[in-house]
Amino acid sequence: MIERAGRGRLAGAAAAALAVALALPAAAQTVKVGVILTYSGAQASLGDQVDKGIDLYVKEHAQDLPPGVTVSLVKRDDTFNADVAKRLAQELVTREHVNILAGVIGTPAANAIAPLATAAKVPFVVMNAAGVTTTRLSPYVARVSFTHWQLSLPLGRWAAQHLGKRAATAVSDFAPGYDGEGGFSKGFTDAGGTIVGAIRMPILTLDFAPFFERVKALHPDVLYVFIPAGQEATAVMKAYADVGLKAAGVKLVGPQDIVTDEELPNMGDAPEGVITTGNYSPAARRPQNLAFLAAWHRAYGDKAVANFMSVAGWDGMAAIYSVIKETGGKFDGDRAMAILRGWTDKDSPRGPIMIDPETRDIVQNVYIRRTERLDGHLANVEFETIEQVKDPWKELNPPK
Repeated sequence: MIERAGRGRLAGAAAAALAVALALPAAAQTVKVGVILTYSGAQASLGDQVDKGIDLYVKEHAQDLPPGVTVSLVKRDDTFNADVAKRLAQELVTREHVNILAGVIGTPAANAIAPLATAAKVPFVVMNAAGVTTTRLSPYVARVSFTHWQLSLPLGRWAAQHLGKRAATAVSDFAPGYDGEGGFSKGFTDAGGTIVGAIRMPILTLDFAPFFERVKALHPDVLYVFIPAGQEATAVMKAYADVGLKAAGVKLVGPQDIVTDEELPNMGDAPEGVITTGNYSPAARRPQNLAFLAAWHRAYGDKAVANFMSVAGWDGMAAIYSVIKETGGKFDGDRAMAILRGWTDKDSPRGPIMIDPETRDIVQNVYIRRTERLDGHLANVEFETIEQVKDPWKELNPPK
């Protein structure tokens, strides 16, 4: 009888505890996203663009999170230094216990972080760095930006078909520059063109005149340039005009970095007529882009300019929120990567996008654009679309 009474009291206590638990709100679940970007130094404007895209998505989509789930952004400045980025990623994983790593402007930084993502089994969503090998360095890396082969090989093919058969290349002397040079040269020569010179330039230089003088002596029809975006893009346009390449009829082409939208007002008339490939332009009239820009201007003012990096920050958070929503905020690295592989978004400001389930690289439209005057200001006007382009380097170089 005593045993039965004890059991009854226990059962009653358990029922009471259950009733209390059901009456209480669900325990809060915080998903910590470790954001590593360049917030200081010469490339700070690039980090700022990605950062604004991240913050805007979080602000606009807070209501989309599951009940009781919040997102905490833990931000760190890598100063555009790969060693610093690696150390910060280690601290974010071991001390802050972040659930996801995200961001990164430079490819060397992304490549330094990738092995840490593997060791910790923490997903790493790359929002800008565009080196082709990054996603092969860790199964926990997914990229929402682009690769330089993805933009530059189609540009090389288009340039040989429309602009001339002799091209020179001038690129920053680091991995993304080599990728751009390789992709453009492959597309250009496959379409019947000839590369008459290949010039490497110091990264972060603002003095391009000596290199463009060498280009001028080669008498190409076309000059392909890659540099990191930002102030370097304006310096490129100044040298293009000052050295006389534009007056000589040499057609300047490159990826979207050389006419990054926030720098266009600083470039004078030199960019008019420049042909680039890109995955985004704020001049696009897609409804999704108009909605994005409306939110952007509400948050940052009518004069604030969004660029391709802003949209990568926005889309990167869209991918992360998909993981959170599908799992209720409770996931491990393997579960998150299973969701990210094959993730799609038909409503990106840049057009439909997908993360390739095999390579974990972005699949997206590549736009041929011309820089021209639109409503009194320079804009990158999309006039031809190459739909749903995968990274061609990976298709040309399958894993061994």
